[in-house]
Amino acid sequence: MDDWRVPDPSSLPPILEAALECFARGGYHGTSTRELAEAAGLSVPGLYHHYPSKQAILVDLDRFAMNSLWSRSNAALADGPQDSLSRFDRLIECLLLLHAQSATLAFVAFSEIRSLEPEFRAEHIASRDRQQSLLDEVVADGVRDGYFSTPHPRDAARAITSICMGVSQWFRPDGELDPAGVAERYGEICRQAAGYVGRASSR
Repeated sequence: MDDWRVPDPSSLPPILEAALECFARGGYHGTSTRELAEAAGLSVPGLYHHYPSKQAILVDLDRFAMNSLWSRSNAALADGPQDSLSRFDRLIECLLLLHAQSATLAFVAFSEIRSLEPEFRAEHIASRDRQQSLLDEVVADGVRDGYFSTPHPRDAARAITSICMGVSQWFRPDGELDPAGVAERYGEICRQAAGYVGRASSR
């Protein structure tokens, strides 16, 4: 990934882009296959040529969202100094930027977990847990290195995840903050949630 801070606006395939708009507007269960086909500029048989079912479209959309989150997060972690505070700051910046820049995708991927069939819901949960482990690690490392003072690093990491994910529910392009402003302001809040002490204490 060339720049984890900049999303690729053309990266979502057209059918998934159409499905994203439909699911965001009417929900998965409130969107018919015919509506999906019309939004994608296809006939219903044409849509079935690409996907065997509406569920398959949702699964592909969910996989796209989770894979994008994973690849951007790992690119952020690798891009710069490897001390625990720098890694934390870049990962948080990545999560906040992504949930602002791709708010609709992030919102649908989260809100439609309930609509995934059991095997695909299990796949999503496994991807979610893998993603959470990245933040669990950097928060724990920050506590170990004296940057953070939280006595409950795993709980703090999960609270921080909720802060980042919540951005997709309220962010608006015409709002007070642009994505960079969200990353800056809420990045400070995430540091505070981990108990940032201002500098690494000597141990």
